[in-house]
Amino acid sequence: MSDLKREQRKNEHVEIAMAQTDASISDFDEIRFVHDSIPSIDVSDVNLEHSLKDFTLSQPLYINAMTGGSEWTKQINEKLAIVARESGMAMAVGSTHAALRNSNMASSFTIVREANPEGIIFSNVGADVPVDKAVQSVQLLDAQALQVHVNAPQELVMPEGNRTFSTWMDNLAQIVKRIDVPVIVKEVGFGMSKETIKNLNEIGIRYVDVSGRGGTNFVDIENERRAYKDMDYLSMWGQTTVESLLESTAYQKDMNILASGGVRSPLDAVKCLALGASAVGMSRPFLNQVENYGITETLNYTEQFTEHMRKIMTMLNAPTINDLKRAKLIFGPRLQSWIEQRNIDIYN
Repeated sequence: MSDLKREQRKNEHVEIAMAQTDASISDFDEIRFVHDSIPSIDVSDVNLEHSLKDFTLSQPLYINAMTGGSEWTKQINEKLAIVARESGMAMAVGSTHAALRNSNMASSFTIVREANPEGIIFSNVGADVPVDKAVQSVQLLDAQALQVHVNAPQELVMPEGNRTFSTWMDNLAQIVKRIDVPVIVKEVGFGMSKETIKNLNEIGIRYVDVSGRGGTNFVDIENERRAYKDMDYLSMWGQTTVESLLESTAYQKDMNILASGGVRSPLDAVKCLALGASAVGMSRPFLNQVENYGITETLNYTEQFTEHMRKIMTMLNAPTINDLKRAKLIFGPRLQSWIEQRNIDIYN
């Protein structure tokens, strides 16, 4: 594929993603908190800072992987980096493959580090990338972590996509051995199973972003790019974010579980944390905010979002992220069925 076509594809992905809306039915609505009528804490007691195995996040929200690889997405990345800098959020860039193939595209990613020199930044590559290129991706951004995205359904629907996946797990194992920053294996919206998480844990992965179904839908994005738009029947493929977090239950003590995919509100974000997530990533909400309303309004949106999270945590008597994991949850019948059929011990 030519560099021009790659740049065009990057722009198409962003355009189609911005036009999408969240799934009309969400598993987040299948979870209820048991209300505590008389909290023993104040809003000012709530501390959103959270320490992961390798770094401390000043708040549990982060801007998830989206953009880079074109002139337009360079401008978006710069604006998002400023939002991350001013709010203290971590930020992930989109796949850096374009920059690794063509140095002219490097600035669409390095602009993030230029705009946010002290921030926590995740670089990003695909699971098929050669190990030396993964090292270069980290160096490109002086990144604190490397996201490695896994996106088999997207590739299979993509007209020009990858068709070979049998080497991915071995390649991930080699990347973990060579990279001197944490490796985050990230789905792109199809969720993860406990079997996948177990296999990743066994090769030394200590961070996963389960990125479940319900947010940006890459089957729909790639199907729009197909001549006959003939693979829409896969639109609901995969596990939701809630299902994926439930799947991760047995591994939450050994690994940092990150949640993303279809997070619509502060309440959804708090539910992710209560289900065991260490942090919550959002892509399209930040993309739409910064493109439609600008940096200042995006910062206002972020500040309001986290303030609402503090209020919800106050109602739950949870002054810290760790305290949230003791919140009492009630699951709807669809999720209860998932838990039972998948033999998940949610009380371990």
